[in-house]
Amino acid sequence: MKLNDIVIQTTTKFVLFIILAFSIFIFFNGHHHPGGGFIGGLMTSAAITLLLLAFDFETVKRILPIDFKILTASGMLIATLTGMGGLVFGGPFLSHTFGYVHLPFFGEVELATALLFDLGVYFVVVGSALTIIEMIGGDQ
Repeated sequence: MKLNDIVIQTTTKFVLFIILAFSIFIFFNGHHHPGGGFIGGLMTSAAITLLLLAFDFETVKRILPIDFKILTASGMLIATLTGMGGLVFGGPFLSHTFGYVHLPFFGEVELATALLFDLGVYFVVVGSALTIIEMIGGDQ
């Protein structure tokens, strides 16, 4: 049965972008302040879950043709390889480093390996949370 609830669908279209923008802010803010990949991933998962509640699975699958199990595995690979980067350079596992580069229009920007680790955590959280939601609520 397809529910045609115009209020929740219109609200979702507006609120979705606010949640995703704040999720990205929290993600990039995480290695200096509270936040990071885990909280950013949970917020993104909540936004996509809201999209699933407002629309049906087929519509969301057309918008986001992502296999969330592969996203989870990719996140685990990124996080593990980032952690092993310290071993390659003779440091302990999960030791991180940072440096500064000059980018046009942005000036001095810090690049940290913690951001890559957070990206892996972000992918794991989004992938696993949405796989669980999909298995509970979907026809699979």
